[in-house]
Amino acid sequence: MHPMINTAVKAARKAAAIINRASFDLDQVRVSRKGPNDFVSEVDQMAEQAIIDVLRQAYPDHAILAEESGASSNLHDENENVWIIDPLDGTTNFLHGFPQYAVSIALRQRGQITQAVVYDPNRNELFTATKGAGAFLNDKRLRVAKRDKLADALIGTGFPYSDLSGLDEYLKMFKAMTEKSAGLRRPGSAALDLAYVAAGRFDGFFEKNLKPWDMAGGALLVSEAGGIVAGFSGEPDHMDTGNVIAGSPKIFVQMLNVLSPFA
Repeated sequence: MHPMINTAVKAARKAAAIINRASFDLDQVRVSRKGPNDFVSEVDQMAEQAIIDVLRQAYPDHAILAEESGASSNLHDENENVWIIDPLDGTTNFLHGFPQYAVSIALRQRGQITQAVVYDPNRNELFTATKGAGAFLNDKRLRVAKRDKLADALIGTGFPYSDLSGLDEYLKMFKAMTEKSAGLRRPGSAALDLAYVAAGRFDGFFEKNLKPWDMAGGALLVSEAGGIVAGFSGEPDHMDTGNVIAGSPKIFVQMLNVLSPFA
């Protein structure tokens, strides 16, 4: 395993220990509101700090882009090594005791995501990828699913929850995908949804208005498992636009046909 992945795994496990401890007594967790239906808990902040501490110790000159604390001061150059962190993707699930959330850590080097860790503390599932070396779940090599018809495909998505201005459009996409696929699921953690595409549990995934930390790790998992990740335009602009389609190659093309009108 790549040494940088080892460091990221160590960081993810530290964060998960904090999350697991808090999950036993959710009533004690202090929560504040970032926006409508957009919550941050002290657990997000503590988990993020634990991750940053591990990464800073190993790589003091690397930049950090994290959901709760934002960008670090040395995030100014495309040539930088930038760690992109979501300490708890699926906070709303976590706060309700709904066991679908994950820690996501990715490294961007010269504009390319090169390392990814997505860790599900509830199932002790560790998804990792290094660019060019494949994607793994607990050391088992991952491949995207083999289904080749959208009509047979199970598709993951996420609905707008904070900014509801796009909800009507989303319902149209939801209808189109429901009619064309075998089923649509909305578990509530984009990082895990993308990991599930890599693992072949979902045939595809789409969502709009994601942040870089929601998808940086998961996107590398998908591409290293033989899938395709792009924007609604079909171009790899998803990290900039926040709009993403991911899937096995044949399913991706069919999803793009359904979703490109919504680009």
